[in-house]
Amino acid sequence: MVSKATGQGRSAAPASPPVQRLRVLAWASWDWGSASFNAVMTTFVFTVYLTSDAFGGEDHATSVLSFGLAAAGFAVALTAPVAGQRSDLGGRRRMWLSANTLAVCLLTGLCWFVYPSPEYLLLGVALISLAHVFSEFAAVNYNSMLTQVSTPATIGRVSGFGWAMGYVGGIAALALVLVGFVNPDVGWFGVTADDGQNLRAVALFSAAWFLVFALPVMFAVPEVPRLERAERMGIAASYRLLFRRIKAIYRTSPHTIWFLLASAVFRDGLAAVFTFGGVIAAGTFGWDLTQVIMFAIAGNVVAAVGSAIGGFLDDRAGPKAVIVASLIGLLVSGAAVLVLGPQTHSFFGAEWSGDTTFWVFGLLLCLFVGPAQSASRAFLARLAPEGEEGELFGLYATTGRAVSFLSPALFGACIAIFGAQRYGILGILIVLALGLAALLPVKAPGRTPKAEVPLP
Repeated sequence: MVSKATGQGRSAAPASPPVQRLRVLAWASWDWGSASFNAVMTTFVFTVYLTSDAFGGEDHATSVLSFGLAAAGFAVALTAPVAGQRSDLGGRRRMWLSANTLAVCLLTGLCWFVYPSPEYLLLGVALISLAHVFSEFAAVNYNSMLTQVSTPATIGRVSGFGWAMGYVGGIAALALVLVGFVNPDVGWFGVTADDGQNLRAVALFSAAWFLVFALPVMFAVPEVPRLERAERMGIAASYRLLFRRIKAIYRTSPHTIWFLLASAVFRDGLAAVFTFGGVIAAGTFGWDLTQVIMFAIAGNVVAAVGSAIGGFLDDRAGPKAVIVASLIGLLVSGAAVLVLGPQTHSFFGAEWSGDTTFWVFGLLLCLFVGPAQSASRAFLARLAPEGEEGELFGLYATTGRAVSFLSPALFGACIAIFGAQRYGILGILIVLALGLAALLPVKAPGRTPKAEVPLP
């Protein structure tokens, strides 16, 4: 039997109350906290440390990190939709968000033991990659809560607000890392640069930051109703149900599937902009860690503004228009960074340095990434059948992870082909262009029906 999944067969639950501002703030606080992992650990500080000469050379360490992240993506692709499905049906969405968040915090804290020596490279890559897996699982549960804290008229703004909170949280975390650990000769708690102690301490700070700001959502957003039959479903039965539902989604709302596939490609490119942004700034443009962090703070300010504006436009023009415009802006800005590079150029009698290139066009990249991410989340939430958001966002993660090898692999391949780290940007641009081409034929929400899915 096929149902629109309106809660039929679930244990009784009271009607959802009107959206509450405190609940939205508690939900968005998780985005604020997760910035310590996304911005500090995987983009601007710890991966820059992990791909430094201390770990066997920039190019070698960057390649190892790329393939580690690709392996993590493969693991997520195999398991995320069933994890989301079971958290939906079992009424444990919040519980699994809490468990996965705690796992990310633990693995992040363990990065304290990654000393600046080549023999610790694999340990660092393994911890970051495994933390990525649990971060993706947590994001499935977190994203599926979007419809619990918003209304159809405000879903774009609430999604944009969450992304903006994440970027502002990144600003705060990066600023504290800069003044507390990176810049001073003797930082907080007496840490110094000996054996990378100050950068390893950043991992402990990031773990604590994430944990503290993730706590509100663990208590403020209620669990979803439970489907009692889900308690008796095994893993194999969950996968069988998943495949039946994918077929039903394709039959009743094919553009939902097309959006999942298109977004998988362009979201991988979006992730790569931040994953490799700090690496390019340091390796190609010769910036030291302080410069990278200062840019990261400015970039997060710009990205937060972009997310807020994008959320506002999303509720008016629709998410597809926001995504298309953002991807075009990313392609133009990224091409400028690649073509101009670190060299000094003369324009109309004025000198344009490599630093100026990265500041101007790097900030434009940040401006367009936020709206594309936020609108993509809101796009899918508008298409999700009621009560099945976790499973659909699990498919969102799976399709994304299924192609997550694209950007890291093309980034590494372009470096190998052209012999310089700078050309890794070309690999990212190829992925973004493919994602844009795949998105153009997809119908926007409102022009395609919501999927109908079979109950267990």
